Amino acid sequence: MTKIFEVPLYPYRRSADQDAASPVRRPVVVVGAGPVGLCAAIDLALHDVPVVVLDENDKVSWGSRAICFAKRPLEILDRLGCGDPMVDKGVVWNLGKVYFRDRQVYSFNLLPEDGHKRPAFINLQQYWFEQYLVDRVRALQAAGKPIEIRGGNQVLMVRADERGAHLAVDTPDGPYKLDCDWLIACDGAGSPIRTMMGLDFVGRVFEDNFLIADVVMAESPDFPVERRFWFDPPFNPGQSALLHKQPDNVWRIDLQLGWAIDKREEAKPERVIPRLKAFLGEDAAFELEWVSIYTFQCRRMERFRHGRVIFAGDSAHQVSPFGARGANSGIQDTDNLVWKLKLVLDGTAPESLLDSYDVERIHGADENILNSTRATDFITPKSETSRLFRDAVLDLAEQFPATRPLVNSGRLSVPCTYDGSPLNGPDCPLMPARTRPGSPAVDAPVGSGWLLDRLGGRFQLVTIDAEAPARLEIAGIAVERLALSAADDPAGHLAARYLGLAHSAVYLMRPDQHVAARWETYEAGAVAAALHRAIGR
Repeated sequence: MTKIFEVPLYPYRRSADQDAASPVRRPVVVVGAGPVGLCAAIDLALHDVPVVVLDENDKVSWGSRAICFAKRPLEILDRLGCGDPMVDKGVVWNLGKVYFRDRQVYSFNLLPEDGHKRPAFINLQQYWFEQYLVDRVRALQAAGKPIEIRGGNQVLMVRADERGAHLAVDTPDGPYKLDCDWLIACDGAGSPIRTMMGLDFVGRVFEDNFLIADVVMAESPDFPVERRFWFDPPFNPGQSALLHKQPDNVWRIDLQLGWAIDKREEAKPERVIPRLKAFLGEDAAFELEWVSIYTFQCRRMERFRHGRVIFAGDSAHQVSPFGARGANSGIQDTDNLVWKLKLVLDGTAPESLLDSYDVERIHGADENILNSTRATDFITPKSETSRLFRDAVLDLAEQFPATRPLVNSGRLSVPCTYDGSPLNGPDCPLMPARTRPGSPAVDAPVGSGWLLDRLGGRFQLVTIDAEAPARLEIAGIAVERLALSAADDPAGHLAARYLGLAHSAVYLMRPDQHVAARWETYEAGAVAAALHRAIGR
């Protein structure tokens, strides 16, 4: 049977730009048609910003690659119009279990409260993820939105100046030149764009290797739908292991291998299959779908914005896979970037607003790197003393819940709050900390629907049992009011998440569903000042 990642989805077609007498200039070019690049392009198209995506490939990614997609990116995908097919296809999970040797130490629930539309996580192979994004691109094209994917278009050269970027692009018909006002590099950890510009990462590479094997089982094993992590398991003694279920009876198995290995040899089926049978059982029948060996890396660029060239996703930062922070943080990069770029392109905000992309997303990257580094140090102790400490913590965690926060099998991806952002406005101390300025909005039931389905894509004024104008015009930006009442949610989630000790609330929301500012009552001057601040004026 033909695999999805063997079928061209955006095959090479000659574009009119290749026949132009001089280089055509585009407002925005995105390099890379992976999850991050496609999310950026879809968001730009929804804002009616013409965008061209270039990729040397013409298919979805080979193999499962990223599989764990967290609640916040799923909410972003809802705003982009493609969340439902992802969740419908994906394996939904909230629970995780941690094992030490042959016994369960404890379990945890990543979403223990009710009142959310989306789960903590879904598992979905990256090739399905990209397929649904391409489907969304096609739907937007059919609706007349200005978005184009060019497969078989490899960027060979980039030269940036104060007006934009100049590209040399190779195709099956030969090279052509293309100019753009803004270039968004989403071309992966090995980013050719980053290399062409003489830029690099700073950070750590850890001395350990891990095997990823995605296997298609002939019969589904008797494992519940949950994340399972083992320290020092009998089937991989002295190392670690991770298990996730994916759609279509595909299972992800991660096995720690150690540092002094021959990666080429360890990736061969004759080496991989015995390791998997030690875990699954000698009689287990399965087919290898994808195998990869990786080294933990926790690194980032010193700056993500370089004039008119902006880096997002793995091209800007790398973290270890444990914790599912790679693709999830990349999607949040584009969520942060696109609305700002739209305002700059329209002349509504100064170009310096894009400096806040650096501030906010470097904050997010550093948070991810810190958590990823701590997880790596716990999973792969570098000394016998460290190992003894880790094993003692695991022993204690089984009986003493107070020690469980010390166990680190990969702190799983959570949304970033932009504390200290220059875009943040006033706060109200009576209201809950989880929805303070800089925070992503927390979902809640409102009437027959969900709060986050009514937010995003523009500035909004959310009022809860407070009066305010139905519509404002500030600095050339239309601000719509979303009027709510605590009575809209009889279960009390809306009040608990947005009111706290306050009797009413007024929230200024950014287009990326983050809180810009909040007050107990509406005051026109305060709202106007907060919006000016949120657009970098």
